[in-house]
Amino acid sequence: MSLFRRIFSSKSKSDQKSKERADDDRSKYMPEIDLPIDESFMINFKRNGGKFLYCDTENEVLDSFDKILMENDWYERDVYCFDDTLETKFSGFNLNYVRSSSASFFFGTCEYLIADSGAILVSSNQLKEKKLTELPDNFIIIAATSQLVKSIGEGLKGIKSKNKNAIPSNITTIKNFEPQKEKDFLSYGSSSKNLYLLLLEDL
Repeated sequence: MSLFRRIFSSKSKSDQKSKERADDDRSKYMPEIDLPIDESFMINFKRNGGKFLYCDTENEVLDSFDKILMENDWYERDVYCFDDTLETKFSGFNLNYVRSSSASFFFGTCEYLIADSGAILVSSNQLKEKKLTELPDNFIIIAATSQLVKSIGEGLKGIKSKNKNAIPSNITTIKNFEPQKEKDFLSYGSSSKNLYLLLLEDL
């Protein structure tokens, strides 16, 4: 059973009450419970103001993308995208792919999803040399559950391991999905983004 499916499955009232009792019995001085990275990411990402749609299949990704476009009235609009593969895969949505900050939204992928902060790690592989402030306020990011890592350190090691010949530049995190969120050094100078994450189960 998928970890995300387990998280989203409904719980009975008795299960919820027993969990509440267990939380009440737990001292505030006890160390925090070490959550699985998928659950940790989900909690922190939503706390940061991000919105995600969990998808079991590629068809569900397309369907969820369609719903986002409808919700925001983004059909027949300009889309900022550097990824030719995404342009081809989503060519049936009547979008105009451009490279202009005046586009309705930015569409791309990411390097990793950081569980302990709910952040999205990106680099020049996704953004070229553009600063986040030079991109539209709205983002749609596609990622897979295999891209979940516990910390930024693990993500940086993963980037180094995947790009042994030439490490990408412009490495930064996106984690400010609402105004006035606290920023870390990797997201210094970034702006808040209204971000949708389409998360594909691939494990």
